[in-house]
Amino acid sequence: MAIERKTMIEEEVKKSTQVHINQVGLLIDRIIKELTSRLKHHDESKFSDEEWPIFTKYTAKLKDCTYGSEEYKKYLSEMKPALDHHYAANRHHPEHFLMFECNGCFKQYKSQVNVCDICGGSQFTERSDISQMNLVDLIEMFCDWMAATKRHADGNIDSSIEKNKERFGYDEIMEQIFHNTAHLLKNSQ
Repeated sequence: MAIERKTMIEEEVKKSTQVHINQVGLLIDRIIKELTSRLKHHDESKFSDEEWPIFTKYTAKLKDCTYGSEEYKKYLSEMKPALDHHYAANRHHPEHFLMFECNGCFKQYKSQVNVCDICGGSQFTERSDISQMNLVDLIEMFCDWMAATKRHADGNIDSSIEKNKERFGYDEIMEQIFHNTAHLLKNSQ
């Protein structure tokens, strides 16, 4: 009787473990399908009338400047109309997701408000909000960053990760995950 019971428990555990394995596989497959879609449609908006003329003019200029430098920031400022369109159309950019921070008490809002409900302030700073992204967004973003380093004469993914930490406000854990991923991709080429 005890052996039969043990066999029944083992069979139940085996079945539930197989169900779990299958569920994980289905979820990974959904992620793969989403990543495949991102692969096929990455940055298609760059060929739009709103973006193409400006990207055509500035791509060569950006190649010869250092990411995050004053010259780089100047070019981004000059590209603002195209970049605004690009960020709005492409969720793999943290700039796609905005938050609005009250200049008086620093409360953050996910959507634009006119008056802060804490301090009554009416001045807000618009910021990118990487925390609204999902894992698929982050994977596409990271691959975009890594590929972009190859378009700069002095591109360096580790330096970009550190600069983007300040730019987008992610923590040391996320920074390390990005470095680990860069190491994985560099060593698998």
